[in-house]
Amino acid sequence: MAVASGFATTLAGAKLETLLLNSSKSSSSSAAAALRGHSSNQVRLLCKPTRNCRRALVQRGGIRCDVSASDVTVESGKVDPSNASTISALEQLKISGADRYTKERSSVVVIGLSVHTAPVEMREKLAIPEAEWPRAIAELCGLNHIEEAAVLSTCNRMEIYVVALSQHRGVKEVTEWMSRTSGIPVSEICQHRFLLYNKDATQHIFEVSAGLDSLVLGEGQILAQVKQVVKVGQGVVGFGRNISGLFKHAITVGKRVRTETNIAAGAVSVSSAAVELALMKLPESAHATARMLVIGAGKMGKLVIKHLVAKGCTKMVVVNRSEERVAAIREELKDVEIIYKPLVEMLTCAAEADVVFTSTASEAPLFLKEHVKDLPPVGPEVGGVRLFIDISVPRNVGSCVTDVEGARVYNVDDLKEVVAANKEDRLRKAMEAQAIISEESKQFEAWRDSLETVPTIKKLRAYAERIRLAELDKCLSKMGDDIPKKTRRAVDDLSRGIVNKLLHGPMQHLRCDGSDSRTLSETLENMHALNRMFSLETELSILEEKIRAKEKQIQK
Repeated sequence: MAVASGFATTLAGAKLETLLLNSSKSSSSSAAAALRGHSSNQVRLLCKPTRNCRRALVQRGGIRCDVSASDVTVESGKVDPSNASTISALEQLKISGADRYTKERSSVVVIGLSVHTAPVEMREKLAIPEAEWPRAIAELCGLNHIEEAAVLSTCNRMEIYVVALSQHRGVKEVTEWMSRTSGIPVSEICQHRFLLYNKDATQHIFEVSAGLDSLVLGEGQILAQVKQVVKVGQGVVGFGRNISGLFKHAITVGKRVRTETNIAAGAVSVSSAAVELALMKLPESAHATARMLVIGAGKMGKLVIKHLVAKGCTKMVVVNRSEERVAAIREELKDVEIIYKPLVEMLTCAAEADVVFTSTASEAPLFLKEHVKDLPPVGPEVGGVRLFIDISVPRNVGSCVTDVEGARVYNVDDLKEVVAANKEDRLRKAMEAQAIISEESKQFEAWRDSLETVPTIKKLRAYAERIRLAELDKCLSKMGDDIPKKTRRAVDDLSRGIVNKLLHGPMQHLRCDGSDSRTLSETLENMHALNRMFSLETELSILEEKIRAKEKQIQK
């Protein structure tokens, strides 16, 4: 992605935002003392994100920059040290030298662990329930180098999407946050995580939404989960324009891929893959007679039941906390015998089952070695092995159950066997999907690049509007006080029409959405030219707006 120098100082604004929150009065007073200790009466302030970060301090009287003596540089014609402790953050930016972070453009970063990179034991510790997503976004955006954030947490993945002011520091802060929330050491997370930036991050979420990164190619549930990220993120501070735009575009990509490639044909969810895995492990002669037990009648459990029915199963036992959901499923599948049992009878039901599917939200295991070792053995007609198919995260069946003779445990990681089926057809569909993703990625990147010109567009319009209003006032004052309202309206409309027509050409040359032959570099050249010609000071204006927004947020 092209990087425009005209966008650089916007990072300074965002960076200052992150430095407005965590300062102390004691460090501020020491900074003022250091300033007064200088023999020269003129200083220049540099706010640097050093190890002992001198953060900005927000008070009722304005924004102050808390600095140490080592950060004070003498320069003529600048600031009176007596006022240094109360100088605004905006003024500091005007008088400071640009540090190296302002040269780095905000990056979209994915820090993730998936079924492909991390074991289920680690993913279940990192999993964040949907109800906790807003809290997680708020905490992530409270980190120094993170502007926007989103969480995608499913049974197969735990991925955090952020807009980071600095790639290296942003990744470090997010990884440390993941460690704090999960209790997993940073070193262990680093061994299993994957990192993707900008175009690669865009490509990844599009592949995820399209079902290309799922264990079951074309899985439909992941698209619904991506939609839920957008739904939950609406109105959450920190689920900003870049991240929300990325996820909304990912939804479009997921829908298009499924429509144009038929990639969802066959097993399209973890639930359907679980059923296929169970049938792969059973003798073919037992497919119609094996005793099926489903524990949990939520979304995943309901899908398991439906896929069992689709495979010819006509009778099963469903264990759930209440009968209400089971009754609704029974009403929907009238030709199938569904027997409800309460949770307290779970072990009794397991003793009479050949295959046990578990899909509950319980955070503690439902089956451990001591629960399973005394269950009666299953018959030779089903292979002499009781199957536990656990599709829950956190897991419902402890790994210790595998030590019990006559029991086999499979979790979401084991569904890879199902994925291996019909490989050639899957690859063909995946190639078609990749062509669509490549096309959509270019469109999204063009949209994100075009955001660089938005401040210039706004400033140019505001500049023209100021001139129009000033000239309109002059004109109306010359025409006297008794001008009819209709005449005033006509003159106002005339001035607006002239301005809009004059601005039409420049505005067209500031837009780059990938729909015409204009390149991003041409658009950015036009932006810089307009900034110079009209002295728009776009970058400084962005900083002003960001600081004011942060002040309002803090005051709330």
